[in-house]
Amino acid sequence: MESINDTIIEAQVIEALRTCFDPEIPVNIYEMGLIYDIKVSAEGAVAIQMTLTSPHCPAAQSLPAEAESKVRAVPGVTDVKIDVVWDPPWDMSKMSEAARLQLGMM
Repeated sequence: MESINDTIIEAQVIEALRTCFDPEIPVNIYEMGLIYDIKVSAEGAVAIQMTLTSPHCPAAQSLPAEAESKVRAVPGVTDVKIDVVWDPPWDMSKMSEAARLQLGMM
C-alpha cells in the first residue's frame, strides 16, 4: 500500500521527468509516453521503466541518464533505477493529449 509520502514523491518524480525533453521533439518524455512505470518504495527508492522512440534514438544514452539525475534530485529519493525497455514498443498512441496538441496532431 502506498503511503502519502510515496504519493508525494511520485508526483515530484513526474514533475522532474516533465523537465526532460527528447532533443528532437519539443515535448517532455512523460507527455510523450516514454515513461511506462514508476514505483516508489517506502525507503524512497524509485524504479522507472521507460522506453525511447526508437532503439536508434540519438539520445539513447543521454536521456535515461538525464532522467536519473533529475529524479535523484527530488527530495526524499534515496536511489534511482532506470530500466530502458523495448516491449511494448513506443508508438504515437502513447502520447498524452497535451503532447498531441503541442505537436499539432489534433
